[in-house]
Parts: sequence; structure tokens; C-alpha cells
Amino acid sequence: MPTCLPLVLRRCHTCASGSFRASGKFRVNANHKLIDAWLLVLCTACGDTAKLTVLERMNVRSVRPELLDRLHANDLGLAAELLQDPVVRRRNRIALDWEDAWRLDTCGSDHLDREVIDVSVRFAARIPVRPVRLIAEGCGLSRAEVERLIREGKLVSAVRLNGKLSGDFTFTLKR
Repeated sequence: MPTCLPLVLRRCHTCASGSFRASGKFRVNANHKLIDAWLLVLCTACGDTAKLTVLERMNVRSVRPELLDRLHANDLGLAAELLQDPVVRRRNRIALDWEDAWRLDTCGSDHLDREVIDVSVRFAARIPVRPVRLIAEGCGLSRAEVERLIREGKLVSAVRLNGKLSGDFTFTLKR
């Protein structure tokens, strides 16, 4: 589950730093019947502000009132939703860095002494994480040991465990 907003990977025009911190604040501008909205992000090096386009030249009547209320209230949940939206990321040419922005919640370690463990992993948000890292942290193993268990066929799953995933998956660990 996420612990904070991820870093936004984009080049700063002022200092050429490569990352921004989402402030959770929005700027909304209306010009007659048209509305623009931006998510404000701050450079991690110099503190300069950049704007990520959320709405561009939209008719005010076509924007849901709930969305406008959340924009005006600087809703942090909305900022998280918009950062994960592929359309917003593509429009603004950004990527996200989830390093140190998530945590793993396990239901305790009393199940680790069993011979066969069936585990279901559920993501609270679409955070791209390597399953090998999750399994290593959750089971108290090293990543090399998890890789060895995969090669030996003692750790099996319907999904590929070597890449990055951001969706729910299950695996079976045989000791």
C-alpha cells in the first residue's frame, strides 16, 4: 500500500534536476466558459514549481461538480489518482518513482513455518513492484534465495515473477 505520493520524474527547467515532489495542490483557472486545471509539483533540488495539466480548455458544464469540488479543496486523494492515470502521465510526459513510497503489510509471520504456503497479494494502489522483492520482504528471505526457489520450481505462480507487476497475483511456496 502507498505511504506517500511518488516522485514525478521530469526534467526541471531551472536546475535540470530530474525529479519533482507532488504538493497535492491544484491551480484552477476559468476563462469565461472554459476551465483549465493543473496539479502543482515542486522540484526536489531547487523548489521551483511546475504544472501538470489535468484539464485543458474544457467547457465548465462538462466537468463533474464533484471533480471541481475536489480540485478546489486540494484533495490529496485526487492528486494520487491523477498521478496514476495513464492519460495524465502521457499528456505531461512524466514517469513515477515509487521508491520508498509504499510498504508491505503482512498478516504476521506465523504462517512461514508451514511446508506449503499459498499467498495472495493485493495492491491497494497500482504501484509497479518486482514480485521477487515483495516475496523476499514478506517471507524474510534474500532476493537471491527467492530467485533460487523460482529456478528450482519451489516458488510457482501463474504470473511472471521476474518483471514488475502492479496488479494482484498469487503464488505458492514449497519448502
